[in-house]
Amino acid sequence: MAYAVPVPMTPAFRGGKLTPWGGEKLRTVFGKAIREVPTGESLEISCIPGLESRDEEGRTLTELIAAHGEDYAGRYAGKPFPLLLKLIDAREPLSVQVHPNNEYAAREENGKLGKTEAWLILDAPEDAELVYGIVPGTDRDTLRAACEAGSAVAPLLRRVRVRPGDVCFIPAGCVHAIGAGITLYEIQQSSDVTYRFYDWDRTDAQGRKRELHLRKGLDVTDLDLCPSPKHWDGRPGVTRMLEERYFSLDLIRAEGRTGLPALTDFGFLTALDDGLTLRWDGGERTMVRGESFFLPHACPALTLEGSGRAALSMPGKDAE
Repeated sequence: MAYAVPVPMTPAFRGGKLTPWGGEKLRTVFGKAIREVPTGESLEISCIPGLESRDEEGRTLTELIAAHGEDYAGRYAGKPFPLLLKLIDAREPLSVQVHPNNEYAAREENGKLGKTEAWLILDAPEDAELVYGIVPGTDRDTLRAACEAGSAVAPLLRRVRVRPGDVCFIPAGCVHAIGAGITLYEIQQSSDVTYRFYDWDRTDAQGRKRELHLRKGLDVTDLDLCPSPKHWDGRPGVTRMLEERYFSLDLIRAEGRTGLPALTDFGFLTALDDGLTLRWDGGERTMVRGESFFLPHACPALTLEGSGRAALSMPGKDAE
């Protein structure tokens, strides 16, 4: 199965009016071929229609899975692809938002998946913070009234300081927003469903504000969610930072030769530094910072050689 080897993926991008909060770090830091500034999102490995990542021959991941079935996608062959990987550049704060779970999204969004996600902070200013939940003790009526008033919601937002190496798990129902100046890696369910509560009164060149989704956002908000970041200390080897229902996240610091964990159904491998070579029986590939590889289910055993950091995401063992 010579085809079932690591596949370097060319990302799709979301920018311009879709990400007015974005910048140009995806180009200046990671060498991405963005087409416009601002660009906020590089969809590194994606099966989202219209925003699909491609291999070096221009084939979409959807096409590759259709051609190779279980050898590529394991138990997800013939099923909706479950995960999406992004790099995000937040020059300005993102909107305050929340995502539904699978059941709500299926009912209200024409059968789409919900969205549970996680962030790895790659770069952040010294005083960086996130919105990460609602201030404890806030009831739904108070939150609703504040959302309807606009900026009155700001004091109800729970703010958490973050630094590079922090990992933030964001289950469906957790209100959140990326803060200004933060660059991050995001692994999430393969869904484009987002409900905006508040967009900091931001307007476009015509003075228009972006659409809000207060009813649905309030429907799905879990007021009891007040998670805290976990910090990766960067120790050599493989550190499993998350093992959740929908995905796992391993962070790797290679010093010499480091074997990668066995894949569940497939994997996403992203180089966080230059200086790494991905090796397998019969092949190798030098990785550059910010480059992401799709690892098919039937991929041979993999090792990283060199000195540097990488992130590996896979479907959770108990995912649907």
